[in-house]
Amino acid sequence: MGFLNQRRRFSDLSEQEVLALAISSEEDDARIYRMYAERMRTDYPDSAKVFEGMAEEEDEHRRRLIEMHRKRFGEVIPLIRREHVAGYYARRPVWLIENLGLERMRDEAQAMESEAERFYLLAAKHTTDADTRKLLGDLAAAEAGHEKRAEQLTDEHLTEEVRESEDKQAHRQFVLTWVQPGLAGLMDGSVSTLAPIFAAAFATGDTWNTFLVGLAASVGAGISMGFTEAASDDGELSGRGSPLKRGIASGVMTTLGGLGHALPYLIPHFWTATVIAFIVVFFELWSIAWIQKKYMQTPFFRAAMQVVLGGALVLAAGVLIGMG
Repeated sequence: MGFLNQRRRFSDLSEQEVLALAISSEEDDARIYRMYAERMRTDYPDSAKVFEGMAEEEDEHRRRLIEMHRKRFGEVIPLIRREHVAGYYARRPVWLIENLGLERMRDEAQAMESEAERFYLLAAKHTTDADTRKLLGDLAAAEAGHEKRAEQLTDEHLTEEVRESEDKQAHRQFVLTWVQPGLAGLMDGSVSTLAPIFAAAFATGDTWNTFLVGLAASVGAGISMGFTEAASDDGELSGRGSPLKRGIASGVMTTLGGLGHALPYLIPHFWTATVIAFIVVFFELWSIAWIQKKYMQTPFFRAAMQVVLGGALVLAAGVLIGMG
């Protein structure tokens, strides 16, 4: 809270401080674009060229701003950054964006330029000093120019064929890193926990103890699947991506797959809980078949037969063991 109280309002900044803020902002944006380019260089070289070009544009505007500062205020530029000013537009951490894929980074770059332009236009309306108003208007025009230049760079480097190829590569990487391990986890969690949960349910008739068995089975399977996926392949040779991401996808989906039909046993009435659990299992198995068809190009009826038949056999085994 103390830090927030120390942030200055934009209206309280001097013209020199506004110029210094613009310089540091251009420097930050250039650094972000270069990090995007580095992140994409191996898999998406043409998109990397776009971001390199945008970084160069930011460098040029920063150079012009420094020249303006030197002319008006001298060599010493005040240290003031976005986080020092209340209400100033923020940039999302790079690691949050780069992990979301190619299209998300493209959208973020466009939003960065749009946010900067909008901020400077609004700020110009709220200042009464003519020179400051002109300065803010010039900055807004510069940011608008950045956005147009970004579109030109995109047209120059990203032809329709290149964009289609990169989008296919991004989709493939998404499937390998997130969908495939997540689907394997969902299948394991949904199917492998059927037998212990329903065996416990029909053996004890106790909904709370059944829920505890389901919770333990789901969490244990999730931890096991997550560590197994992360340790099985570092992703370097296979191209399947970060083992941490794959481990998280597999572990989380395994746990959710088991919890889906364990949670109904929080209901104290045995048969009500059991009927709901059967319904949940039905939807879980058909959802798995749908995901296989959508992302893995598996024919729907073949996927349905494999998943539903296998799930039904495991469910029947659990019920029979519990009743025996």
